[in-house]
Amino acid sequence: MYYVSTRDKKVRFEASEAIVQGLAPDGGLLTPETFPRLPPDALEKLGQMTYQARAVYVMGLYLDGFTQEELAEFALRAYGPDKFDAPAVAPVVVVDGSTHCLELWHGPTCAFKDMALQMLPHLLTASLAKTGEQKTACILVATSGDTGKGALEGFRDVAQTRILVFYPKDGVSAIQELQMRTQEGENVGVCAVEGNFDDAQSGVKRLFSDETLRETLCARGYFLSSANSINWGRVLPQIVYYISAYCDLVKAGKCRAGERVNVCVPTGNFGNILAAYYAKRMGLPLGKLICASNSNNVLTDFLKTGVYDRNRAFYNTLSPSMDILISSNLERLLYTLTEEDDAAVRGYMDSLAASGKYEVDGAIKAKLADHFAAGFCDDGQTKRVIAQVWREKGYLIDPHTAVAFDVLAQYRSETGDTTPALVVSTASPFKFCDSVLSALGVTEFSAGTDILDQLTAETGVPAPAPLAGLKGKPVRFRQCVGREHMADAVLGMLR
Repeated sequence: MYYVSTRDKKVRFEASEAIVQGLAPDGGLLTPETFPRLPPDALEKLGQMTYQARAVYVMGLYLDGFTQEELAEFALRAYGPDKFDAPAVAPVVVVDGSTHCLELWHGPTCAFKDMALQMLPHLLTASLAKTGEQKTACILVATSGDTGKGALEGFRDVAQTRILVFYPKDGVSAIQELQMRTQEGENVGVCAVEGNFDDAQSGVKRLFSDETLRETLCARGYFLSSANSINWGRVLPQIVYYISAYCDLVKAGKCRAGERVNVCVPTGNFGNILAAYYAKRMGLPLGKLICASNSNNVLTDFLKTGVYDRNRAFYNTLSPSMDILISSNLERLLYTLTEEDDAAVRGYMDSLAASGKYEVDGAIKAKLADHFAAGFCDDGQTKRVIAQVWREKGYLIDPHTAVAFDVLAQYRSETGDTTPALVVSTASPFKFCDSVLSALGVTEFSAGTDILDQLTAETGVPAPAPLAGLKGKPVRFRQCVGREHMADAVLGMLR
């Protein structure tokens, strides 16, 4: 299977090349030429497998040049009990008769990014060997909160790699920031950026297209790569957990094989819900893909109107990992829905760069309506949902998951759709202690990491071990730069 640029499908790479490249040279996102269909008996077989074995099966459909033995070793190392505190890795929890929660935060950084970022380092290092690359990969990451720590932890001390994470100053939670600034490892770096996540993400994209920087790094023995979800090696492992969750629902008798299940995903950069769409294209019986946004509701407006317009106020919300106005992975969806019309996608992206907006045609709008629904909620409602779910269900959720619960309720109320639904829970509530405590009526918060104990005392729910382990860890990284000095930060790290 080959991977092509969304902006020029004549640009083709093998799987290992696509993972090493991260981003196409023309700025497009590398996407499979075709999507494999699950065989008729696949779900039955997968239902009897462990999560690790399911990962090998699904990823093997996309990764020509990787052996089953290689992938099995990667899956065992990525999703083993030393990394994930749940035997199921991505367990499905019953909330009520028709609502289930897919918990994706049982890994080492307590966020869904671990599902991909524990696998990506293995895929990348193997790909470096397969392509004969001798230089060291310099992995640049922009994060709205969770990707940064997930990437740092995944690539910590991985051979032939260096990693530098940029995050928006004052745009992540205190626990998220502490996780990054205390990161261990000899090959890691962390830098705050003045501005919001879109500033950090746009800055990283500019670094990839900076030929002078590339030449300087090449002379020093480095090349640029990415661990953001623009890298196919990030999206592919995410497809696995949707297929796995469906198998678990069938196995537990919560739905019949072949019965449709709706999925509601808290969404910022669009990679998570895109993976659900890809799983659906492979034949997984998913119904509506419900995109849940916070007050930065650019995706909600796009999915309802076909107009993408980032020219709007930017809000720092209680769900910071979704505080995004430029959703990079939407480009991959456009490429698929236009039936691989790279010229059309290139036009949309040129318009977005020039004016901050674009509008898709009627045919694309109809396809969006077939597959997607969307809604959003503000911070006040997010808090109310956290309190309501805790009070009525005894289930503690973080602000991002709360947004998804609320948007699912909106969708059901508006449509009357009673299809069983899977809410994707993307982070532990302990990553956002102050917001969760506030939602539960607490008005005074303990300082530093003591707030973890405060949330446990309030709810009786223990903090995950990786977060409890932050207590007393020394801060290693304090650098903060303006957007115009991000290249200096890269060069400073890679002397």
